[in-house]
Amino acid sequence: MTQKTIRFGTDGWRGIIADDFTYERVAVVAATAARVLESNYSSQATNRKVIVGYDRRFMAETFAQKAATAITEAGYDVLLADTYAPTPAFSWAAYEQKALGAMVLTASHNPGKYLGLKVKGNFGGSVSGEITQQIENQLSQPPQTAAQTGSLGHFSPWEGYCRAIQSQIDLSAIRRALQQGEITVFADVMHGAATGGLAKILDLPINEINSSRDPLFDGGAPEPLPRYLSQLSRHIRRYHRQDPQQKLVGFVFDGDSDRIAAVDREGTFLSSQILIPILIEHLTQRQGKSGEVVKTFSGSDLIYKVASAYHLPICETPIGYKYIAERMNQTQVLLGGEESGGIGYGSHIPERDALLSALYLLEAMVQSGQDLQQLYRELQTKTQFVSSYDRIDLPLASMEVREKLLQKLQTQPPSEIAGKVVLDCTQTDGYKFRLADYSWLLVRFSGTEPVLRLYCEASDIQQVRQTLEWAKNWASEANR
Repeated sequence: MTQKTIRFGTDGWRGIIADDFTYERVAVVAATAARVLESNYSSQATNRKVIVGYDRRFMAETFAQKAATAITEAGYDVLLADTYAPTPAFSWAAYEQKALGAMVLTASHNPGKYLGLKVKGNFGGSVSGEITQQIENQLSQPPQTAAQTGSLGHFSPWEGYCRAIQSQIDLSAIRRALQQGEITVFADVMHGAATGGLAKILDLPINEINSSRDPLFDGGAPEPLPRYLSQLSRHIRRYHRQDPQQKLVGFVFDGDSDRIAAVDREGTFLSSQILIPILIEHLTQRQGKSGEVVKTFSGSDLIYKVASAYHLPICETPIGYKYIAERMNQTQVLLGGEESGGIGYGSHIPERDALLSALYLLEAMVQSGQDLQQLYRELQTKTQFVSSYDRIDLPLASMEVREKLLQKLQTQPPSEIAGKVVLDCTQTDGYKFRLADYSWLLVRFSGTEPVLRLYCEASDIQQVRQTLEWAKNWASEANR
């Protein structure tokens, strides 16, 4: 069987274990990535260290050991984690250690058959597309023999990371509220790297579910989406029926804990399209922070509305957190967030961090005396903007169908969608159609597989579903 060409997506290289993700390929990619990190970050680093970490996926620690060995054989020193941890913990370690960068063995939110490798820069965030392109370009070059093998050491990834997060929040106020029973917190860690995280940071027990190691992720994927969260919603609703006055919140963390979602006390799913506006309001109005708001192309219009209400500049980027990280390295940023759940902060490192986001949201509840749904509704009232949002990923029959649809968008874009006139189309990343009622539909293709991603925001969920159904029917004509 011919193996797939190694390509880096929006955040790292991913492949199917034992198919295209093998020991030999990981060793080559890790050694090559180390050389590229040195060529780009040696002037900012104070050593030749590379941090290597991993999540809880099948054989992740073994692949991490293989990567670490390859990096030392290429002549670089390695600090290898002695246990799993969130991806942002390894980004923090690269920044704190003033290392060349970090590599993390994780496939984030993908199903269990996948594993991957993320590359982080010396600054503590995802490297740019230009740097991953350098890695890809050098993979075909003959292996280089180092004059001297580097050293291999081990470290605990949680200690420094927990201290860093604790310094960002009012730890004592959150601990007091939880100890006094003012708020009850549930955490669905989805069998992933966030397991034990909130308890470590808060030094308090947390109601955690799905904390066992399960490389098959209950037959699904460790992605913070409603279809995977029925167990958490049941827990929350049951608790709410027993004590309707109790403030409740459920946090959801993806496989490597860089993406977040939440569930309110009634079991309602809260995506980052809702959480980002709440966080903007909290950071500016209660923490007194300022800076630019960075959103990706698929972000809710409510993000614009809230940023405008608090007189904050806003920047829109293509989809992928690496674009937000680039912007965070260029200017003072309050917050950068993406529709898929990745949120990062200018006061920390330019990296999305689900545990830090959860703690900021907890802090908002403690300091406001309100739950997340109440905070969200207040923002809707303040901005006079109410909307619903959903997204679907539509598998296509082949890459040929993908090309056919792409050509159709380029040559025959729709002038009307779901009975509404198209006002304009923006092509920052995909095709975003703004409709006459100011709802929008984004049509975007996966760069590595035959999948069509459809995003929609409208005034109510019925309109969202109608628009997405129209888009599915439009795509199906070429997908037959």
